Amino acid sequence: QVQLAESGGGLVQAGGSLRLSCAASGRTFSSVAVGWFRQAPGKEREFIAGINRRGAGTTYADSVKGRFTISRDNAENTVYLQMNSLKPEDTATYYCAARFAISPYSTSNAYNDYAYWGQGTQVAVAS
Repeated sequence: QVQLAESGGGLVQAGGSLRLSCAASGRTFSSVAVGWFRQAPGKEREFIAGINRRGAGTTYADSVKGRFTISRDNAENTVYLQMNSLKPEDTATYYCAARFAISPYSTSNAYNDYAYWGQGTQVAVAS
């Protein structure tokens, strides 16, 4: 079982930056791959970024590639999402999600692959 809690959301001007954190409970954090998703009002939840168990492998949606960076600190049971050059279209509720992964190298952008979800943190980007 993994419990996740996001933090770091807020209101920022276009072009600004935010760093989201996803803190996980439990002693199995190094066994899970983690993803960040977001959902804007009236839209489906979409994959943003994923990181494997070891933290060496990452994947990104095209819409955020080059602007967002996912990283993890297994000693602190935390995954981060550094968001730079924010745009109004990045406005959404951001969720982190986790899945137990046998391979330490695998990542996934599939919503259904993730069994554990946080409550979300809101990000608003003003133009």
